[in-house]
Formats: sequence, structure tokens, C-alpha cells
Amino acid sequence: MAENNAPKPAGPVVADAYLPPQIAFRIDSVALVKARLSLSQTFMLSILAGVYLALGAQFATLVISDSTLHLGLTSLIEGIVYSLGFILAVIGGAEVFTGNCLIIIGYVSKRITTRELLNNWTISYTGNFIGSLTMVCWLYKTHQWEFFHHMVGAKALLIAHKKVNLSFMAAFARGVLCNALICLAVWLCFSGRSVADKIISIIFPIGGFVASGFEQCVSNMYFIPIGIVLRKNKAVVAAAEKMTEKTLDLSQLTWKGFFIHNLIPVTLGNIVGGVILVGIIFWFVYLRPHINLSLSVKQDFSHK
Repeated sequence: MAENNAPKPAGPVVADAYLPPQIAFRIDSVALVKARLSLSQTFMLSILAGVYLALGAQFATLVISDSTLHLGLTSLIEGIVYSLGFILAVIGGAEVFTGNCLIIIGYVSKRITTRELLNNWTISYTGNFIGSLTMVCWLYKTHQWEFFHHMVGAKALLIAHKKVNLSFMAAFARGVLCNALICLAVWLCFSGRSVADKIISIIFPIGGFVASGFEQCVSNMYFIPIGIVLRKNKAVVAAAEKMTEKTLDLSQLTWKGFFIHNLIPVTLGNIVGGVILVGIIFWFVYLRPHINLSLSVKQDFSHK
């Protein structure tokens, strides 16, 4: 009798990563879940995503504010540190507009409607913006920008200044490449089975886009508004000019400059990079009708 009541041994723990076809099926299924979230759920999770990415952005700004290392090494450190925001967003289940470009896979698979797709994108974009601006207010109130003789504020100002002075095509192209890397980071996350897998999957693609100087609309919803706020502070401007050893022309660092010269072209680029370079291509390879996937792969996925 004791033997009959003995606990059964646990099954083997699967540690292998999901295969690319399995990743495609998983994202296709998650697209439906995201599309069917209530408006309030999507909105609140999007606000959190804006907050999380802003936390990563301010952390990166703080870390590199007084760096005297080579530009490439400084950029690498900035990218790795900035990954904090995406780690919080992905592991915490927040809704990031750029990552949500991947739900195009569910759309072309006809699992979600045009209305559901556009609702998700619109609400997540709006929520990301509100969350980012909320963090701008909080970070300004902390006076963190006064650290190191206003060097933190000066670095934030210079980052924003550089972003609003990009040409339309440069901002667009950087947006395309940026979201290709972001969506590839999400793709890699879906290959993992543990939190550690997901964190490792995030760091290099996200760190790579930051270090390469690519542009993400959600990050810029924090980076540029904090610069707009700080441009009115004479001590911050003086510190920035001391760092660059030249007088700064901040005429483009306005709300109009933010929207026209950066946010619009970067957003369009992000959509192209995430939707076409990653979402549509992977759907075509793995999920389009009549695709000849291995039966064993399909059966293996069906048991996950």
C-alpha cells in the first residue's frame, strides 16, 4: 500500500531552446492573446512599459555621463545598461509598441482582425508615451540631473540635441534597423524556457541597437522630452557646452522638433523594421499556408 501511495518521479526537465518553427507558432498564439486583452489592460501595461524603458534610459544616461573611455566602449556600456528597461518590460509582461509590431504575424495568419491589430498598436503607443512623460516628470523632480556638477543633465541634453538634428531619412533608417533588432530580441526570448534565457536573449540585441546609435520611438519619448525640459536650465546648458567645447544651437530642441524631426520618421522606421524585416519574413518562412514543416516539429510544439 505504501508503494502505491509513493509520489511518482517527476518527468525530465527540458532545457533545450525552442526551434525557430516553434517560436513562430508561439508568437502567433501570443498575438491572439495580446489582441484580446481589454483596453484597460493594454493601456495600463503600456504605461508601465513606458516607465520601464525610461528607467533604463535614465540609468544609461547616468552611467555614461562622465565617461572618458573610447566612444565604442562607452556606447557598449550604455547599451548593456539600457537593457534594464527591456528586461523589466519583457519579464514583467508590459506592452511595448515596438515589440508589439510582431503581432503582425497573427494578423497575416488571420488569427486577429485589422481592428484588433490597430487597437493594440494605438493603445500601446499612447500608453508608452504617457508612461515615458510620467518618468520625465519624476526624474526632473529628483534633481538627478544635477549629479556630477550637472554632467548627468548635460549628457541628457546632448542626447536629445543629437536626436532632433537627424535628417528625416537618417532617423527613418535608424528606426528600421532598431526595431529589427528589438523584434529579434523578442523572437529570441520566445526561444527560451527560463527567465535567465530571456534576459540573456535581450541584452545583446538591445545593447547592440543602442550602441549602434539606432532610434526607437518609445525610448525617444523619454530621451527628447527630458532634454526639452533641461534646455531651459542655464547650468545644464553650460555644462553641456563645456563637455562639447562649443556653443550649442538648441533651436531644434522643441516639441515641434521632437515630433517632426524624430518621432514621426523613427516611428515609421520602427514599423517597417519590425513588421517587414522580422514579422512578415518569419511568417513567410514558417507559417504561410501549405508550408512544408516537419510533422515532428508540429507535434512537438502541440505538446508544449
